[in-house]
Amino acid sequence: MSPEAPLRLAMWSGPRNISTALMRSWGNRHDAVVTDEPLYAHYLATTGKAHPGAAEVISAGETDWRRVVAALTGPVPDGKSVWYQKHMTHHMLPTIDRDWLGRMTNCFLILHPCEVLNSYAKVVADPTDQDTGFPQQLELFTTIRERTGSLPPVVDAADVLRDPRRTIGLLCDAVGVAFTDTMLSWPPGPRATDGVWAKHWYAEVEKSSGFRQYAPPREPVPRRFCGLYERCLACYEALYDHRLR
Repeated sequence: MSPEAPLRLAMWSGPRNISTALMRSWGNRHDAVVTDEPLYAHYLATTGKAHPGAAEVISAGETDWRRVVAALTGPVPDGKSVWYQKHMTHHMLPTIDRDWLGRMTNCFLILHPCEVLNSYAKVVADPTDQDTGFPQQLELFTTIRERTGSLPPVVDAADVLRDPRRTIGLLCDAVGVAFTDTMLSWPPGPRATDGVWAKHWYAEVEKSSGFRQYAPPREPVPRRFCGLYERCLACYEALYDHRLR
């Protein structure tokens, strides 16, 4: 890759995943620059969701998705050859045009819904299907697969945590860049590239210097989420079958 033909890697993840740690991993490459959830301000301004610090996110960000897309497909910051863009699937609202995705190398970070919903239950009393990001992730995966005629890379968060070197290496191979050991650890602390919402969500990753060891979920999904869990599981399993391994 070169600044003239950079890799624009759009990583599509649902919430309560290891997406920020993976952004740290890519951000620790000397040839990469990262962008944190560029569609978040548009999502909040459009939906009115009561997220922590919503007013600040909207004020600090770009609420016009067309301008966001123009920036993401424009010049790469700092002349780097790799532009890693961390996206949340639920931020990709139905009203946002999908054509620009063809200018990206789209990848997917998945996590079993048992882990997502157990974590979500602590912060959201009654999440909807759309809040989880699972249906949007499957929709985006299907759209990109149909338009490109090939399978976009999928990585499972549990695989990353079990064996980060191997799994991130597979991802690097899939997108055509060389793996480097710098992707396995990073200095703790905040980053200038973190969104203004970091103070609400990034406490754990700011303490980290690498990927935590995988630990399977210890608690069952709350009974009130049973129907939601089954629907999310169907979406997850459709992508899990295609994960890098």
